[in-house]
Amino acid sequence: MTDAMADVYGGGPSLDVSHSGESPEPSPAGGPDRLPGDNPEPVEEASARVRLDLGYDGTDFSGWAVQRDRRTVQGELQRALAQILRLPSVALTVAGRTDAGVHATGQVCHFDVPETIWSEQQAMLLRRLGGVLPADVRVHSARVVSADFDARFSALWRRYVYRISDRPGGGDPLRRGFVLSWRRELDTDLMQAAATEIIGLHDFSAFCKFRPEATSIRTMQHFTVQRAADDSGEIVCELRADAFCHSMVRSLVGALITVGEGRRAPEWPASLLSRSSRADDVPVVAPHGLVLAEVGYPPDDELAARSAVTRNRRDATTPGCPA
Repeated sequence: MTDAMADVYGGGPSLDVSHSGESPEPSPAGGPDRLPGDNPEPVEEASARVRLDLGYDGTDFSGWAVQRDRRTVQGELQRALAQILRLPSVALTVAGRTDAGVHATGQVCHFDVPETIWSEQQAMLLRRLGGVLPADVRVHSARVVSADFDARFSALWRRYVYRISDRPGGGDPLRRGFVLSWRRELDTDLMQAAATEIIGLHDFSAFCKFRPEATSIRTMQHFTVQRAADDSGEIVCELRADAFCHSMVRSLVGALITVGEGRRAPEWPASLLSRSSRADDVPVVAPHGLVLAEVGYPPDDELAARSAVTRNRRDATTPGCPA
């Protein structure tokens, strides 16, 4: 049974017969004897694991994770779920703990709930969440999944998208909260050349904010830099990896911008992968251009195996878990 669920007890106070001097006859099964009024054994109520797919505008949030006296996505969603499901609390496990100001269109999280409560609430949950949650958070789907599913540890990859506008007159004012405006023209061919060198299994310490006991070993599976085909002319940086450490995406994009401006050679970002600590000369771009777009998972029959693998800390030659 999960942490979010409680045992259900029944019966009244136990009857103390020790004063009688007599021992009741043993039960036929040889187990503990029961008398009228004895407490029965605790009964564990069956639970359901529920996956939520959601999106949010991160502008006014201090990131995903709950923080004291700060507005966070996790805090808002847990409060809404507890209110609707009439539970003391709900504990969410998330695929990607986005930073302050970062948005999401494809975030995934899960929680456990007693099956009786889920059966009563599932039909109207999305509509009720839409009425309780603030306008900058929306849950797109809610469904029961295998007990082996773990939003964080079962994930095969996360896909992030970072958008930049380098138009001379500035970007679209209606998209200013989701696109970084850059005053100098960027060469996307040079940026793509630099991005290609980043693909593979590496120690990304140079691009990550240090966190004790967290690994910076990651496998970059996909990294492209292209101009959008529409009239916006926005530069779209798309990154997919098994996991990302703190500030990693924004640092990589910052490094590529220096290449796109011609201030650094395309080989420079990859040369930093030999470092074992944060590179101070790597700029970290603003969070508002970044979106968590998608999280990928294996088939149900591979979930348990994937979770077991990713819970193991990685070294530079063995894939493992996200920090």
